[in-house]
Amino acid sequence: MERFFLNLKMERVWPNNYANHAEATRDVTDYIVGFYNSTRLHSKLGYLPPNVYEHQMAEKQPIEVSEIT
Repeated sequence: MERFFLNLKMERVWPNNYANHAEATRDVTDYIVGFYNSTRLHSKLGYLPPNVYEHQMAEKQPIEVSEIT
């Protein structure tokens, strides 16, 4: 989470001079929904955006669990 907030600040918040709180909220939401989760590549996810990674994982068959306890 610390890295996420650092990226958010460096890539979106610090370069902008927001007129008010509502403008900042819209811009940060756009960054998270429109860029960070759908476009930005993440090394821990095999260089896929989170939305693509999540979709691929949802398509995989579940792991079978042994009934022996």
